[in-house]
Amino acid sequence: MSRAGAGAEPGPPDGVCPQAPELSREEKLQLRKEKKQQKKKKRSEKGPSAEPAELGPSPEPGQPRVVKRLPEHVQVDDPAAQRKLAKKLERQQVPLRQDYGTKVNLFSHLHQYSRKKPLTQQMSIPSTVIHPAVVRLGLQYSQGIINGSNARCIALLEVFKQLIRDYSTPPNEELSRDLVAKLKPHISFLNQCRPLSASMGNAIKFLKKEISCLPDTLREEEAKEKLQDTIDKYLREKIVLAAEAISRSAFEKINDNDVILVYGCSSLVNRTLCDAHAKKGRAFRVVVVDSRPRLEGRETLRRLVRQGIHCTYVMINAISYVLPEVSKVLLGAHALLANGSVMSRVGTSQIALVSKAYNVPVLVCCETYKFCERVQTDSFVSNELDDPDDLIVLRKGQAQLGGWAENKSLRLLNLVYDVTPPDLVDLVITDLGMIPCTSVPVVLRVKNVDQ
Repeated sequence: MSRAGAGAEPGPPDGVCPQAPELSREEKLQLRKEKKQQKKKKRSEKGPSAEPAELGPSPEPGQPRVVKRLPEHVQVDDPAAQRKLAKKLERQQVPLRQDYGTKVNLFSHLHQYSRKKPLTQQMSIPSTVIHPAVVRLGLQYSQGIINGSNARCIALLEVFKQLIRDYSTPPNEELSRDLVAKLKPHISFLNQCRPLSASMGNAIKFLKKEISCLPDTLREEEAKEKLQDTIDKYLREKIVLAAEAISRSAFEKINDNDVILVYGCSSLVNRTLCDAHAKKGRAFRVVVVDSRPRLEGRETLRRLVRQGIHCTYVMINAISYVLPEVSKVLLGAHALLANGSVMSRVGTSQIALVSKAYNVPVLVCCETYKFCERVQTDSFVSNELDDPDDLIVLRKGQAQLGGWAENKSLRLLNLVYDVTPPDLVDLVITDLGMIPCTSVPVVLRVKNVDQ
């Protein structure tokens, strides 16, 4: 054997592959890092279109990627979302209502409609698809004839009762499937007239669930009668009896010689005060606070004075002058959100804020059917814009804001709602009793279990 052969290490036998040397932990991490960089480089070469448009930013390692889905009514400034909405309405044969005027940039994602021109002139309404009662209701919504969460919800359910009465199941179709499909264009039409309130959304969700749970053994007339009875029961339990329960609970918080401050026009607050005065004989005074442009407090003033309640009427800019003599603030609510925030008529949060500064307790009256699973911490993301022309005030025959639309540097904002944080509200009076704002998620959880 040669000297070279003797010094060489013995190689692997013929036909056997040599084993790769095992990598250390640091080398494995480096290799993995290089592979990630190569994949990232390939994605960047493909361009931004390779990334899904609706996905949010990259999550933390180990966290699932969340797809953000926004409601249609808060995506007005997104052309893709508007094209999708237009196609959906076209399939349902529902016309698309056009926005009016120039909007403030911060609220460009919301709809803004005009009440000056009748809805029938703005959009062609197909009579074969939309029930006449729904068309009439939509016109009343758009003109502001029917206002308030309770009034709008009651009117909606009464119209749906009429729609169910006039419905007939087509051949080879099931009522539970076909009726839900028939309701969709009507709901879309009403949403075009005016965005649905939280109470209306909850009522629609309840009705759809009841329709889908109908047994197949029921005849059509029996099923329709059962649905109408279910709607009557919902109206009675969730609105009428709930208002009675709230009124009874609120009696405990109203004492003789109280000075109670109310804002705007809440049917529930008005009923509570009238019952406390008429049934319990409590002697108290009410300060009615109002604001432009709706001036809803005038209706509250009329109702309370008619019952013989002593009232004072002030505008919202004067609340700091009257609060030192106020013993408690009683407010209504459009919706109670899952994080405990109160969504109500714009100006409510300012009243709650000033009341907190004066150490005046703020009580909110709200039925549990208005509790909403949405979470909101501000009034910008989800809100409603009213007709900006309502802000034009005639003084001595002249309108200072007349012709505002022609002025490119002027934009009017007429917000409908605001959001009051839970730390400004001391107590919520509901049909289940008196609870803090932080108990809203518990109530929602119990309601979901019951349903």
